[in-house]
Amino acid sequence: MPSNPNLNEPLIRAENLSVRRGNRVLLDSVSFSILPGEAVTLIGPNGAGKTTLIRAIIGTQSLSGGQLIRRKGLKIGYTPQKLPLEQLIPMPVDRFIALSGERNKAARTKMLARCGAADLQTKQMADLSGGETQRVLLARALMRAPDLLILDEPTQGLDQPGEGRFYSLLAEIRAETGVAVFMVSHDLHVVMAQSDRVICLNQHICCSGAPEHVAEDPSYHELFGNRAGVAPYQHHHHEHCDHD
Repeated sequence: MPSNPNLNEPLIRAENLSVRRGNRVLLDSVSFSILPGEAVTLIGPNGAGKTTLIRAIIGTQSLSGGQLIRRKGLKIGYTPQKLPLEQLIPMPVDRFIALSGERNKAARTKMLARCGAADLQTKQMADLSGGETQRVLLARALMRAPDLLILDEPTQGLDQPGEGRFYSLLAEIRAETGVAVFMVSHDLHVVMAQSDRVICLNQHICCSGAPEHVAEDPSYHELFGNRAGVAPYQHHHHEHCDHD
Protein backbone atom coordinates (compact mmCIF):
# COMPACT_ATOMS: atom_id res chain seq x y z
CA MET A 1 0.00 0.00 0.00
CA PRO A 2 1.36 3.45 -0.81
CA SER A 3 2.90 5.30 2.08
CA ASN A 4 0.91 8.39 3.08
CA PRO A 5 2.68 10.16 5.93
CA ASN A 6 0.90 13.43 5.24
CA LEU A 7 -2.39 13.59 3.35
CA ASN A 8 -2.05 17.36 2.97
CA GLU A 9 1.40 17.30 1.40
CA PRO A 10 1.20 17.08 -2.41
CA LEU A 11 2.83 14.10 -4.08
CA ILE A 12 3.96 16.44 -6.82
CA ARG A 13 3.75 20.18 -7.28
CA ALA A 14 4.28 21.79 -10.66
CA GLU A 15 5.17 25.47 -10.59
CA ASN A 16 5.08 27.39 -13.87
CA LEU A 17 6.37 24.49 -15.97
CA SER A 18 7.40 25.51 -19.46
CA VAL A 19 8.80 23.39 -22.28
CA ARG A 20 9.96 24.81 -25.59
CA ARG A 21 11.36 23.07 -28.63
CA GLY A 22 13.01 25.66 -30.82
CA ASN A 23 10.40 28.37 -31.36
CA ARG A 24 7.56 26.01 -30.53
CA VAL A 25 5.90 26.23 -27.12
CA LEU A 26 4.87 22.78 -25.84
CA LEU A 27 3.96 23.84 -22.30
CA ASP A 28 3.48 27.36 -21.01
CA SER A 29 3.47 28.21 -17.27
CA VAL A 30 1.65 25.06 -16.11
CA SER A 31 0.99 24.92 -12.36
CA PHE A 32 -0.92 22.26 -10.40
CA SER A 33 -0.50 19.70 -7.64
CA ILE A 34 -1.65 16.14 -6.94
CA LEU A 35 -2.57 15.03 -3.42
CA PRO A 36 -2.29 11.51 -1.99
CA GLY A 37 -5.16 9.27 -3.07
CA GLU A 38 -6.49 11.78 -5.59
CA ALA A 39 -7.64 10.85 -9.11
CA VAL A 40 -6.75 13.61 -11.56
CA THR A 41 -7.47 13.34 -15.28
CA LEU A 42 -5.65 15.41 -17.88
CA ILE A 43 -7.61 16.18 -21.04
CA GLY A 44 -6.96 18.30 -24.09
CA PRO A 45 -6.87 18.22 -27.88
CA ASN A 46 -4.16 16.49 -29.90
CA GLY A 47 -0.92 18.45 -29.63
CA ALA A 48 -1.94 20.08 -26.35
CA GLY A 49 1.23 18.93 -24.56
CA LYS A 50 -0.31 16.13 -22.47
CA THR A 51 2.40 13.54 -23.10
CA THR A 52 5.07 16.24 -22.75
CA LEU A 53 3.70 17.03 -19.29
CA ILE A 54 3.69 13.34 -18.34
CA ARG A 55 7.31 13.03 -19.45
CA ALA A 56 8.23 16.08 -17.41
CA ILE A 57 6.66 14.51 -14.31
CA ILE A 58 8.47 11.19 -14.70
CA GLY A 59 11.76 12.98 -15.45
CA THR A 60 12.32 12.14 -19.13
CA GLN A 61 11.53 15.65 -20.42
CA SER A 62 13.76 18.58 -19.51
CA LEU A 63 12.12 21.86 -18.60
CA SER A 64 12.66 25.25 -20.20
CA GLY A 65 11.32 26.97 -17.10
CA GLY A 66 9.61 26.42 -13.77
CA GLN A 67 10.12 23.54 -11.38
CA LEU A 68 8.57 20.24 -10.46
CA ILE A 69 8.69 19.33 -6.77
CA ARG A 70 8.24 15.68 -5.85
CA ARG A 71 7.52 14.59 -2.30
CA LYS A 72 10.54 13.00 -0.69
CA GLY A 73 10.55 9.25 -1.25
CA LEU A 74 7.76 9.44 -3.85
CA LYS A 75 7.28 6.21 -5.81
CA ILE A 76 5.75 6.52 -9.26
CA GLY A 77 4.25 3.75 -11.39
CA TYR A 78 3.94 4.58 -15.09
CA THR A 79 2.25 3.05 -18.10
CA PRO A 80 3.10 4.55 -21.52
CA GLN A 81 0.72 4.92 -24.46
CA LYS A 82 2.66 2.31 -26.39
CA LEU A 83 5.40 -0.14 -25.59
CA PRO A 84 8.81 0.84 -26.96
CA LEU A 85 9.78 -1.38 -29.88
CA GLU A 86 12.59 -3.02 -27.92
CA GLN A 87 10.07 -4.31 -25.39
CA LEU A 88 8.39 -6.33 -28.14
CA ILE A 89 11.39 -8.54 -28.79
CA PRO A 90 10.70 -12.16 -27.80
CA MET A 91 9.93 -11.90 -24.10
CA PRO A 92 7.34 -13.69 -21.97
CA VAL A 93 5.06 -11.61 -19.77
CA ASP A 94 6.65 -12.84 -16.54
CA ARG A 95 10.08 -11.69 -17.71
CA PHE A 96 8.62 -8.29 -18.66
CA ILE A 97 7.12 -7.93 -15.17
CA ALA A 98 10.44 -8.99 -13.62
CA LEU A 99 12.10 -6.02 -15.35
CA SER A 100 10.30 -3.88 -12.76
CA GLY A 101 12.88 -5.21 -10.30
CA GLU A 102 10.57 -7.70 -8.58
CA ARG A 103 12.51 -10.96 -8.23
CA ASN A 104 9.81 -12.85 -6.34
CA LYS A 105 7.86 -14.88 -8.90
CA ALA A 106 5.00 -15.47 -6.47
CA ALA A 107 4.60 -11.69 -6.07
CA ARG A 108 4.61 -11.25 -9.84
CA THR A 109 2.03 -14.00 -10.24
CA LYS A 110 -0.19 -12.44 -7.56
CA MET A 111 -0.08 -9.00 -9.18
CA LEU A 112 -0.84 -10.38 -12.64
CA ALA A 113 -3.81 -12.20 -11.15
CA ARG A 114 -4.97 -9.01 -9.42
CA CYS A 115 -4.91 -7.24 -12.77
CA GLY A 116 -6.86 -9.98 -14.52
CA ALA A 117 -3.82 -11.32 -16.35
CA ALA A 118 -3.03 -14.55 -14.50
CA ASP A 119 -3.33 -16.64 -17.66
CA LEU A 120 -0.89 -14.42 -19.55
CA GLN A 121 2.25 -15.13 -17.53
CA THR A 122 3.90 -17.38 -20.12
CA LYS A 123 2.58 -15.62 -23.23
CA GLN A 124 4.88 -13.52 -25.40
CA MET A 125 4.48 -9.77 -25.03
CA ALA A 126 4.27 -9.37 -28.81
CA ASP A 127 1.29 -11.75 -28.94
CA LEU A 128 -0.92 -9.84 -26.49
CA SER A 129 -4.08 -8.03 -27.50
CA GLY A 130 -4.51 -4.37 -26.64
CA GLY A 131 -6.53 -5.10 -23.52
CA GLU A 132 -4.09 -7.79 -22.38
CA THR A 133 -1.15 -5.44 -22.89
CA GLN A 134 -2.80 -2.74 -20.77
CA ARG A 135 -3.44 -5.18 -17.90
CA VAL A 136 0.18 -6.33 -18.02
CA LEU A 137 1.44 -2.73 -18.11
CA LEU A 138 -0.75 -1.93 -15.11
CA ALA A 139 0.56 -4.95 -13.21
CA ARG A 140 4.14 -3.90 -13.87
CA ALA A 141 3.44 -0.31 -12.81
CA LEU A 142 1.89 -1.52 -9.55
CA MET A 143 4.74 -3.86 -8.60
CA ARG A 144 6.60 -1.07 -6.78
CA ALA A 145 3.54 -0.19 -4.64
CA PRO A 146 3.56 3.35 -6.05
CA ASP A 147 2.17 6.40 -4.32
CA LEU A 148 1.25 7.82 -7.73
CA LEU A 149 0.15 5.88 -10.79
CA ILE A 150 0.58 7.75 -14.09
CA LEU A 151 -1.39 6.41 -17.04
CA ASP A 152 -0.91 7.86 -20.53
CA GLU A 153 -4.01 7.04 -22.61
CA PRO A 154 -4.45 3.62 -20.93
CA THR A 155 -7.49 2.58 -23.00
CA GLN A 156 -6.25 3.76 -26.39
CA GLY A 157 -7.21 1.17 -28.98
CA LEU A 158 -9.60 -0.72 -26.71
CA ASP A 159 -13.25 -1.27 -27.59
CA GLN A 160 -15.93 0.02 -25.23
CA PRO A 161 -16.28 -3.24 -23.23
CA GLY A 162 -12.49 -3.31 -22.86
CA GLU A 163 -12.49 0.29 -21.67
CA GLY A 164 -15.18 -0.49 -19.13
CA ARG A 165 -13.28 -3.48 -17.75
CA PHE A 166 -10.08 -1.46 -17.44
CA TYR A 167 -11.72 1.45 -15.62
CA SER A 168 -13.54 -0.94 -13.26
CA LEU A 169 -10.24 -2.64 -12.45
CA LEU A 170 -8.57 0.73 -11.86
CA ALA A 171 -11.37 1.81 -9.50
CA GLU A 172 -10.99 -1.42 -7.52
CA ILE A 173 -7.23 -0.99 -7.20
CA ARG A 174 -7.62 2.62 -6.10
CA ALA A 175 -10.13 1.58 -3.44
CA GLU A 176 -7.83 -1.19 -2.18
CA THR A 177 -4.50 0.63 -2.18
CA GLY A 178 -5.27 4.35 -1.94
CA VAL A 179 -2.89 5.02 -4.84
CA ALA A 180 -3.23 8.43 -6.48
CA VAL A 181 -3.88 8.38 -10.22
CA PHE A 182 -2.86 10.94 -12.83
CA MET A 183 -4.33 9.87 -16.15
CA VAL A 184 -4.28 11.26 -19.65
CA SER A 185 -7.52 10.39 -21.39
CA HIS A 186 -9.56 11.08 -24.51
CA ASP A 187 -12.51 9.14 -23.06
CA LEU A 188 -14.63 12.16 -22.27
CA HIS A 189 -17.64 9.96 -21.55
CA VAL A 190 -15.97 8.36 -18.51
CA VAL A 191 -13.60 11.10 -17.34
CA MET A 192 -16.19 12.71 -15.13
CA ALA A 193 -17.13 9.50 -13.37
CA GLN A 194 -13.52 8.45 -12.78
CA SER A 195 -11.99 11.73 -11.58
CA ASP A 196 -11.85 13.83 -8.45
CA ARG A 197 -10.40 16.65 -10.52
CA VAL A 198 -9.96 17.41 -14.21
CA ILE A 199 -7.25 19.54 -15.79
CA CYS A 200 -7.91 20.82 -19.29
CA LEU A 201 -4.65 21.53 -21.11
CA ASN A 202 -3.85 23.30 -24.36
CA GLN A 203 -0.18 24.20 -23.84
CA HIS A 204 -1.41 26.11 -20.78
CA ILE A 205 -4.11 25.12 -18.30
CA CYS A 206 -7.40 26.35 -19.77
CA CYS A 207 -9.50 25.28 -16.80
CA SER A 208 -9.34 22.86 -13.89
CA GLY A 209 -11.40 21.72 -10.93
CA ALA A 210 -14.16 19.31 -10.02
CA PRO A 211 -15.51 17.48 -13.08
CA GLU A 212 -18.94 19.08 -12.96
CA HIS A 213 -17.40 22.55 -12.86
CA VAL A 214 -15.00 21.90 -15.74
CA ALA A 215 -17.88 20.51 -17.81
CA GLU A 216 -19.58 23.92 -17.56
CA ASP A 217 -16.49 26.02 -18.24
CA PRO A 218 -16.55 28.00 -21.52
CA SER A 219 -12.89 27.05 -22.22
CA TYR A 220 -13.83 23.38 -22.04
CA HIS A 221 -16.70 23.85 -24.49
CA GLU A 222 -14.49 25.86 -26.80
CA LEU A 223 -11.96 23.03 -27.01
CA PHE A 224 -14.36 20.12 -27.30
CA GLY A 225 -17.37 21.68 -29.01
CA ASN A 226 -20.48 19.52 -29.13
CA ARG A 227 -18.67 16.73 -27.34
CA ALA A 228 -18.55 18.77 -24.15
CA GLY A 229 -22.23 18.98 -23.33
CA VAL A 230 -23.38 15.37 -23.62
CA ALA A 231 -25.35 13.65 -20.90
CA PRO A 232 -22.85 11.05 -19.59
CA TYR A 233 -21.01 13.55 -17.35
CA GLN A 234 -22.52 12.16 -14.18
CA HIS A 235 -20.80 10.68 -11.15
CA HIS A 236 -23.37 8.00 -10.48
CA HIS A 237 -23.29 6.35 -13.90
CA HIS A 238 -21.82 6.61 -17.36
CA GLU A 239 -23.36 5.71 -20.66
CA HIS A 240 -21.45 4.83 -23.81
CA CYS A 241 -21.35 7.25 -26.67
CA ASP A 242 -19.06 7.81 -29.61
CA HIS A 243 -16.79 10.83 -29.39
CA ASP A 244 -14.46 9.99 -32.27
